[in-house]
Amino acid sequence: MYKWLRSLLFLFPPESVHHFSMFVLNGLSATRAGRYLLRKAFSVRDPALETHFAGLVFKNPLGLAAGFDKNAAYLQSLETLGFGFVEIGTVTPLAQTGNAHPRLFRLKKDEALINRMGFNNQGVDTVAANLKKWRAKKKDSGNRTLIIGGNIGKNKVTPNEDAWQDYACCFEKLYPWVDYFVVNVSSPNTPGLRELQEKESLRKIFSHLQSLNQHHFPQKPLLLKIAPDLSDAQLDDVIDLALEIKLDGLVVSNTSISREGLLTRKEALEEIGAGGLSGRPIGKKSTSFIQHIAQKTAGRIPIIGSGGIHSAAEANEKIAAGAGLVQIWTGFIYEGPGLIKRILRAFRDSKQS
Repeated sequence: MYKWLRSLLFLFPPESVHHFSMFVLNGLSATRAGRYLLRKAFSVRDPALETHFAGLVFKNPLGLAAGFDKNAAYLQSLETLGFGFVEIGTVTPLAQTGNAHPRLFRLKKDEALINRMGFNNQGVDTVAANLKKWRAKKKDSGNRTLIIGGNIGKNKVTPNEDAWQDYACCFEKLYPWVDYFVVNVSSPNTPGLRELQEKESLRKIFSHLQSLNQHHFPQKPLLLKIAPDLSDAQLDDVIDLALEIKLDGLVVSNTSISREGLLTRKEALEEIGAGGLSGRPIGKKSTSFIQHIAQKTAGRIPIIGSGGIHSAAEANEKIAAGAGLVQIWTGFIYEGPGLIKRILRAFRDSKQS
């Protein structure tokens, strides 16, 4: 069924399809009957799926990666589909429109996407207001099971030497409304951003965030999202720093600038141009990073596995490599919401076996 629908949707521009699909899903989940039908079709409720990670309790270990719900506008719909957590953002202090269109491209032969969105979002004040409204509705209903991560970044106009101020601003304004934070310095679509992955830049950002965090109760977990394009030395630097400053976890990984091994024609890739690659082609690299980090740290750094999950088997590979939680994004686009149930059933079956 979804393959037929996907072939129809793929006739239209990716960004337009995204907004249309979420508009329809929001409409369905606005009614009690719609929510019941969506939960029946896609979610799996089982206490055995409950997962403890970085001091938080997740109803299940499957989440939606950042970039899908940038402004916390679709949380009710996404929870109805069965996700255990949703990472909103990337959120910046000031609203920004992002890069020029077109900026999202399908690589159908590779089951992949290339995006150069550029941290388009409505700004931290609007996102915080959306989260506050959602939290109020959840409180009234007595149901607050969905964990929310806040993925935070810097504005394009902010110089790298002042980036720590942008992350601090987002942290303070989102603190009351999210359950954990992810510092995004690994997107390839903001000029110079990846330079912040260097050890001393990361130390400055996280030292300040940890200082702010200590003035709050409860303290919120602080995680770092890394790129799959790090060299071995850079990855080991990140691991050493994470252990040194006691990071609460890593998200492995973001999109890639590599185009190696793709089935899509070189001419088509050149026409698309710059952007971050996501989907099946980065799955093995992401899993190898997870395994390296888990082995080198003896599991001392909690890991959220992300990148290239298009099946239950690929989700289980991330868990087996050392991830405590997993996230989907591009796989959700190519496989549809049925992927959620397949992954959760596989997780449940593995716990029972």
